[in-house]
Amino acid sequence: MTWLVAVIVVSVVVALLRGGKLSNITEIRARGWWLLFLGFGMQIGADYVPDDRSSLAVWLVLTSYLPLLLVVWLNSDQAGMWIAGIGILMNLTVIALNHGMPVLPEAIELAGGSADAALGAKHVLLDSSTYLPFLGDIIPVPRTVISMGDVFLAIGLGAFIEDQMQQPLRLFRHRVQGLPGSAAPR
Repeated sequence: MTWLVAVIVVSVVVALLRGGKLSNITEIRARGWWLLFLGFGMQIGADYVPDDRSSLAVWLVLTSYLPLLLVVWLNSDQAGMWIAGIGILMNLTVIALNHGMPVLPEAIELAGGSADAALGAKHVLLDSSTYLPFLGDIIPVPRTVISMGDVFLAIGLGAFIEDQMQQPLRLFRHRVQGLPGSAAPR
């Protein structure tokens, strides 16, 4: 999950360098935003499930994608949301087919970890019996391994944040509609 925080920080910095306004962050109005806390909370909870209860961890992860997909659907008119949705669906598919997220042991080692320590209840080793191995956690980044679905999620989230920061100055806070001079007496 730390990679997701890095994506948000980089997106904000890039948007600022391209002329975005930091004040626009307070104006982001995503429908159903509270569902993000539910979905990501379930994923964090799955990290604390004991290894011998892997079916519970996988069920938590699979179920966590439902509120996340609902947020994507509710905000599908926003920039980047459909890309994030594709990433979520990619992860959902590979986890459902393999009863856990397949992880490439060599990628874990390249990222600076050991395969034994990195595999938890919601992960499985990527091997010759893995369905859709290219969708598993195969991309090493410092201290973690991510999937193509994570890459799509990051691109979609970055596009959404940059678009929101590039919005023109609003006349009223919280996107209340109005016309310039509409408060003048007639």
